[in-house]
Amino acid sequence: MKFQRKKRPLPEISVTSMVDVVLLLLFFFMVSSTFNQKSSIKIKLPQANGMAISAEDTTLTLVISGDGDYYLDGADGELHEVINKSVETLQRALAKHCENPEQTPLIIQADSKAPHQSVMTALEAASEVGFSHITFAAEQPQGKP
Repeated sequence: MKFQRKKRPLPEISVTSMVDVVLLLLFFFMVSSTFNQKSSIKIKLPQANGMAISAEDTTLTLVISGDGDYYLDGADGELHEVINKSVETLQRALAKHCENPEQTPLIIQADSKAPHQSVMTALEAASEVGFSHITFAAEQPQGKP
């Protein structure tokens, strides 16, 4: 006796739903991610020869824009603008962002076109708060290693 076998269709895996899920996850992560605000403040650092130092996790960064506005690097990694340019306001902001100013290095990133008065105000406020390790950020000149 001859039995006829039933022809089974070949199994197929539909990846359409998997692609939909992956695209939805990609869209979710793109929408919910935070973007680094540091890139939104454009400053051009002055050039100087010198040794490069590594920024520690405990450093505090004060950015001075070309207009003389102040920005402090917060614990969340984002820059926070100081409300006005007075020494007292800057002192309060520095004290708020740093618990131990005697031990914490302060890096001042001043734009090359920043007013000299803004840099001096930042130095005055930092010394009044108690910072003793203050460093200025600069770029290596072109063509120098």
